[in-house]
Amino acid sequence: MAKRDCYEVLGLERTTDAEEIKKAYRRLALKYHPDKNPGDKAAEEKFKELGEAYEILSDPQKRALYDQHGHAAFDRRSGGFGGGGFHDPFEIFRDVFGGGGIFEDLFGGGRLDPTRPQRGNDLRYDMEITFEEATRGCEKEITVTKPQVCDACRGTGAEPGSRIRECPSCGGRGQVNISRGLFSIAQACSRCQGAGRVLDKPCRPCHGEGRRELPSKIKLRVPAGVDTGARLRSVGNGEAGLRGGPPGDLYVVLHVQPHALFQREGDDLLCEVPVSFVQAALGAEVEVPTLNGPSTIKIPAGVQPGTMFRLKGKGVKNVQGYGHGDLHVRIAVEVPTRLSAAQRAKLQEFADLCSGKENPLSQGFLERARRMFQ
Repeated sequence: MAKRDCYEVLGLERTTDAEEIKKAYRRLALKYHPDKNPGDKAAEEKFKELGEAYEILSDPQKRALYDQHGHAAFDRRSGGFGGGGFHDPFEIFRDVFGGGGIFEDLFGGGRLDPTRPQRGNDLRYDMEITFEEATRGCEKEITVTKPQVCDACRGTGAEPGSRIRECPSCGGRGQVNISRGLFSIAQACSRCQGAGRVLDKPCRPCHGEGRRELPSKIKLRVPAGVDTGARLRSVGNGEAGLRGGPPGDLYVVLHVQPHALFQREGDDLLCEVPVSFVQAALGAEVEVPTLNGPSTIKIPAGVQPGTMFRLKGKGVKNVQGYGHGDLHVRIAVEVPTRLSAAQRAKLQEFADLCSGKENPLSQGFLERARRMFQ
């Protein structure tokens, strides 16, 4: 099923600024929030659609990608690479509105009810990879220490065999109402800390939380063509949820080590290749490195320093599958050093044979310099 245009979802023009995008989201998210429309599946789907549209258009990078490629920009990244995955629409709502307080009162506790299952937080992991791993792709295994479901109590927070009772202070709601003048404010119950339940015997390994810090080994597939700043999304490998809630996701941010020979510009590579004075003057076939082994280019006689040669398709594989970039080879003419007496004599003999016509750039420069001072 085709997705609707993000601007259409929020009722906006494509030229709308960030502030108007936020205002439109706030207005529509309040209108279609599931807790204001209980049992209305259409409103729930609309609320999710609004969350995705806002996440794309409120992020300058995602908005630029969307403006260029539409939803296909994110469909091609179905593994979560580069920000293809979207956050929980309720988390987006809480981020925009700040959560708690007035909105818990507004929705009568609904989705924000602290006694309900709660999704675990997303996690970030920074990973360094080599240039070769980034350009060719690789498999990696990392170890992340994170809150996981306690294996002793299986997430209940209670010692096996002990009771879990409804909190007598809040009646299991997790909240108590405090009257202040004309207003009634909902606050987390101090006895159960908002959980809505009390434990006869809290689990000792996790201290009653139902989660504890444990190491976890996670395998990742790094696609060929990634670059520094790219994100890999590992679904369900974030923090464990609370009270049976789903786990968050793990976002792995990549940092690519520099290469000794290549500089990267998008999918293109730049390599500076030194040639001798004689090779530059007479021309030669020069071996240059590529990602797939050495290749040969033919440089003409009289090639100048900085001259560029392009090897089409010898760059980096495009991460979205659009072929390969190019390799650009820049010629650097190496001036000889530590000459022997015989070599100096031969060069001097060569210089004596020169009339100046062999160096048109130098001659042209000198002529322009003379005209400056006339």
